[in-house]
Amino acid sequence: MAEASLPAQRAVMVDRRTGRIGRVMGSEGPYAQLRSLNGGREWDVPPDQLRTPTPAEEMSVKVAVANGRWGR
Repeated sequence: MAEASLPAQRAVMVDRRTGRIGRVMGSEGPYAQLRSLNGGREWDVPPDQLRTPTPAEEMSVKVAVANGRWGR
């Protein structure tokens, strides 16, 4: 798949295979590399397995990250 079909770097996306939400950190070959919003290792996702999160999904993961920072 062409690199042009990859989402923009730093975009928040959902891995359709697992439901995990991550931020696009770059690409490796034909794959987009996502990293959890609270950090950790990147994982590879074929571009056709990515989707934009719903507003509720994106807000939920951002609240979870913020709560983790404040020890809640």
